[in-house]
Amino acid sequence: MRTIAEATLIVLLTLVAATATHHFHPRAPAWHLIDEPLLDDEVTLASITQQWNNDVLWIDARPRSDYETAHIPGALLLNEQEANDLLFDYFETLQDNTKPIVIYCGSEACQASRKMKDYLRERLPTADIYLLKGGWKSWTTSQSSPATPQP
Repeated sequence: MRTIAEATLIVLLTLVAATATHHFHPRAPAWHLIDEPLLDDEVTLASITQQWNNDVLWIDARPRSDYETAHIPGALLLNEQEANDLLFDYFETLQDNTKPIVIYCGSEACQASRKMKDYLRERLPTADIYLLKGGWKSWTTSQSSPATPQP
């Protein structure tokens, strides 16, 4: 009888600790998945296919090392660390571009794509610029095979 009481106490204390950790940890996972609505400047891979038949200009806002490991085929690297230098390299491409621009970064919580959107908005005020909901993770999970390194 004592063993059951001790086991029950251990389970109860574990649940209390887990609940407290979840409520106070700054990056606690959600208890259940909630599909948050898209913001006005966000698009999903499905909407890119439906609206533009995948004919968009991809901008990768991740660090260069991530980009060099793998990226969406045809994506341009434009990140915070090298923005001014890279913009100079891509200026003509961006200025002549008539496609919607879709920016992605490492994850849904990543703010690099939003910062690059604001950066581009100042320099290309008439461009259609969107953020990929879910970032790089949404791209990799949508692919049937793992992403391959790009030159």
